[in-house]
Amino acid sequence: MKNLYLLLLVGCLGSSVFAQTPVSVRGTLVDEQNAPVPFTTVALHRSADSTLVAGATANEAGTFAIPASTGQYYLKISSVAYLSKVISPVRVTNADVQIGTVVLKTSAQRLAEVVVQGEKSQMELALDKKIFNVGKDLANAGGTAIDVMRNIPSVAVDVEGNISLRGSGSVRILIDGKPSGLVSFKGGAGLQQLQGSQIERVEVITNPSARYEAEGMGGVINIVLKKERQEGFNSSVDLITGYPANLGVATNLNYRKKNLNFFVNYTIAYRRRPGRNSLYQEVYRNDSTLISQQNGDFRQRVMNNNIQAGIDYFFNERNILTGSYTYRGSKGKRYADIYYRDFVNSTANPLGVTYRTQDETETEPNSEYAITYKRSFLRKGHELSADIRLLDNWESSDQLFTQQLFKPDGRTPAIPLNRQRSVNDEGEKQLLLQIDYVHPFAKQGKFEAGVRSSDRDMTNDYSVTQQNNAGVYVPLPGLTNNFVYEEKINALYGIVGNKNGRLSYQAGVRAEWTDVKTTLKQTNEVNPRAYANLFPSVHMTYDLPRQHALQISYSRRVRRPTYNDLSPFMTFSDARNFFSGNPDLNPEFTDAYELGHIKYFEKGSISSSAYYRYTTGKILRIRRVDAQGMATTRPENLATENAYGIEFAGSYALAKWWKLDGNFNFFRAMTDGANLDSDFQSDTYAWFTRLSSRFTVVKGTDLQLRGNYDAPQQLPQGRQKALAALDLAVSREIFNKNGTMTLNVIDVFNSRKYRSITEGANFYTSSIGQGRLRQINLTISYRFRQATKKKGGFELEQ
Repeated sequence: MKNLYLLLLVGCLGSSVFAQTPVSVRGTLVDEQNAPVPFTTVALHRSADSTLVAGATANEAGTFAIPASTGQYYLKISSVAYLSKVISPVRVTNADVQIGTVVLKTSAQRLAEVVVQGEKSQMELALDKKIFNVGKDLANAGGTAIDVMRNIPSVAVDVEGNISLRGSGSVRILIDGKPSGLVSFKGGAGLQQLQGSQIERVEVITNPSARYEAEGMGGVINIVLKKERQEGFNSSVDLITGYPANLGVATNLNYRKKNLNFFVNYTIAYRRRPGRNSLYQEVYRNDSTLISQQNGDFRQRVMNNNIQAGIDYFFNERNILTGSYTYRGSKGKRYADIYYRDFVNSTANPLGVTYRTQDETETEPNSEYAITYKRSFLRKGHELSADIRLLDNWESSDQLFTQQLFKPDGRTPAIPLNRQRSVNDEGEKQLLLQIDYVHPFAKQGKFEAGVRSSDRDMTNDYSVTQQNNAGVYVPLPGLTNNFVYEEKINALYGIVGNKNGRLSYQAGVRAEWTDVKTTLKQTNEVNPRAYANLFPSVHMTYDLPRQHALQISYSRRVRRPTYNDLSPFMTFSDARNFFSGNPDLNPEFTDAYELGHIKYFEKGSISSSAYYRYTTGKILRIRRVDAQGMATTRPENLATENAYGIEFAGSYALAKWWKLDGNFNFFRAMTDGANLDSDFQSDTYAWFTRLSSRFTVVKGTDLQLRGNYDAPQQLPQGRQKALAALDLAVSREIFNKNGTMTLNVIDVFNSRKYRSITEGANFYTSSIGQGRLRQINLTISYRFRQATKKKGGFELEQ
């Protein structure tokens, strides 16, 4: 397949012998923050409504050049991210026409040129990433960040909140381009604390360049929070109510006066989260079969308080210093009832019934401090930025369990009631320093370099005690310890890029030095790991005629075992199924190749990509069951995985009142775990698709339907069954178009259930999990704006 990619690229390059036109219309596209606007369609027309004469696509630096013959034209700039713009007249004689720098606006403004108003599409496509403007997805109203992730194409979220990208669970999750304490302890599940209304967009980067951390075999997901820098006062308020209970208030405030910009985002939310699961298991021992049926009901009450506040100081428009503080606090109660029914050989031979309850109190304060400086030099694209931040996070969990064994009748106690208590205190402190520098050279070349240093310490005091006959809680052997995780990662990268005609290229390398040490204090078990690696990346883009572009890319990635992957402590909420980390886990490494194509239409765009990943030391969770039916699941290193697939994503306006966004991904994954067990092999073909259709029913009222389908797939220990779900939403403009009321139903048919079958030499397990039942939300949003007049001949819309 790699040879096929190269042949396709060489064929495109070799077949493009163009007649050289000495005269061109040239210019550069930037946004309101003077950042380049890449991959935007620019076209010449004889008149405003005539057919296309010639066109081009802006490159990564936002520059464009359209070959043209003598005449007078209209120049039309079309982007799904910004307001379309028409510049007229454009007179072409016998010399290049320099349009200069064109600023594209993200809000309606009155300019000297003709402006065609529009709105951001839900999906924006670029060759190196996909951008999802989540506010345009009506189903996100009233939800959390984890709900937003469930609605992003190529992204999957399982019942426990773990996030995967294109079938890979190794994904680096960033917030505003930086690591966050939200995902330190719980991974993607920690995003439940972040209100969806705080999110402006989500960027999915499937094959990152050397400027990004090498962490994340599947790629990078960057969550960008809302923040305004417009003159004057701007704010919005969301009021949320729902069933099961979902009550919240979210507000975003921004005020800019001359050189100072103040911003505050605050949310408070209360939620009830009912869930349920079931499990059927057979354990084969000697000449008998132990059968277990398990049913669980879970109820969680959570109160979240999140605030982000900061100040931008503009020394001038080229020098900005930003200081910010973020606090996220979560307090919750979790209750669970689990019934275990045991049989021998068949369900006609009951052995007994076990009833277990859980009562958990959990507190999670999370603080982040950040200072960022950005300097833009006189030459466009010449920039220096520095960022320093401190993460200080804590999580405290106190769980009380009761367990009663009954005789086969299910009513008569067989042994006295057993009481247990689990206390778990986790802390994290992380200091991050990052400096990035971009220096343009020649006409369209640029050199990038940067350094990054991360120092993180994490601790986990864990104990499990059991009440004895005297009513005193005593420690259970082997279940009390203090786990310490120390991590230092230093990185240096350099990238060189340029453009030659229609071909843009970029090559870079990132060096990372990793030093990780884990310690179990009570037992004095120390496990140090230190290694250095180089992570090269190459990206090439070729602009084809008629608004097509082609890109081929390569990068090397790593998945380092995280804190949770290494922690040996087992979960204790389920008395039969235990989950833990593995202190002996090694990192996995991936070589990722991708061939991408993008086509822009006047009413939308479509991208396609073919990708291949080769992974060594593949990390997967392996389940083992003993003769008594007790199961342990922990991550282990398998030998290799080969995965390849194709993906299509598009956005298209069929009519002014009907918009479509869709995604389709088909892949094959071949996993070899023979280094652990000859049976740990899988070769699966799978696919998933998502389609969102948004209609304007009447003026000011929109209806949206979104369907998801994940096909079944084979795993080294079994298989995952299909999943299908439908979401429905309707919104209405209110308060003289300053507000919006949205009603949505998430998982209309209550069908978002995660079903799997796991098999081993001595067991068979079938499970169904539903972490959240059908949710109905009503959200009312109101926007305040009191923008002031700016210099330059235009004023913001009032």
